[in-house]
Amino acid sequence: MRSGQRARAQASAITPGGLPPGAEPPPGDTVRALFGGHRLSPAQRRIAQYITDHLTEAAFLSITDLAERVGVSQPSVTRFATSLGFNGYPALREALQPIALSAVAGAPEARAESRRNELQAAVDAEIANLESLRRVFTDTDRILDVGRELARSVPLTVLGLRISVSLAEYFAYAARRVHPDVRLVSRGGSVAYDALLQSREAGGTWVLAFAMPRHAKETLAAVRAARGTGLRVALITDLTLGPLVDEADVTFTAPTGSRLVFDSYAAPGVLCAALLQAMADADPERTQLRLEKYEQAAEQHDFFLDD
Repeated sequence: MRSGQRARAQASAITPGGLPPGAEPPPGDTVRALFGGHRLSPAQRRIAQYITDHLTEAAFLSITDLAERVGVSQPSVTRFATSLGFNGYPALREALQPIALSAVAGAPEARAESRRNELQAAVDAEIANLESLRRVFTDTDRILDVGRELARSVPLTVLGLRISVSLAEYFAYAARRVHPDVRLVSRGGSVAYDALLQSREAGGTWVLAFAMPRHAKETLAAVRAARGTGLRVALITDLTLGPLVDEADVTFTAPTGSRLVFDSYAAPGVLCAALLQAMADADPERTQLRLEKYEQAAEQHDFFLDD
């Protein structure tokens, strides 16, 4: 196998493991756990999303400032706090502040703005996104479990619409090396519904959906259609709350870089590669056989410049 891809697949197999004994979950996970399990209105989800994304600042804002930043009314903030079981917003803020302080204490010192230009700042933001993903990978069991489920789903449907098409195409292209039947859905509406229904009728059990900002309404419609056909949904997105997350059976969150005119996807790309690795780990014999066949075909037809 001249490219060494099969050797890489074996050498980089994921080792199962959870959080080390006594380890504290990341602050972001603590905040999400605080909000989880509650039915929130759209305005309340916006408040929760803002606090999650701006924890170290939001935990110290007055109710007036927080309402203004999110674009909701002060009573909406109060109702949000009480819906979580707090007596009011001051009690919620009091609970958030120690979490925010722990996040500040655990973060590296920020680089001086005067020593960065916009491109360097964008790279720094992506490094922070990858650090966030690295903390998610502390517990590999979820990745391994979902990877096994995706590997068993024949066919496996990969869904990505509008801006998310690029990630879906990458995943589908690579997944075909280790999976016998991968179907890409990159158009919404009735086309997506027909493809999802056919996948389910052919024996498929899972769809992997991508939802990057700005989040299209047709993506939500397609995810709901998938659920309606009986498919289970694994979602890769930058969202921690909202209707897309509510519709998914399992969600992996990977932040996107937003410092430049178009978003960048370093963290979602690594998450894709991790899921592909987990699929390969799920059936090593099938993976080895399919990669060998691919390499033989590549050599026979002389596909690549660097052989």
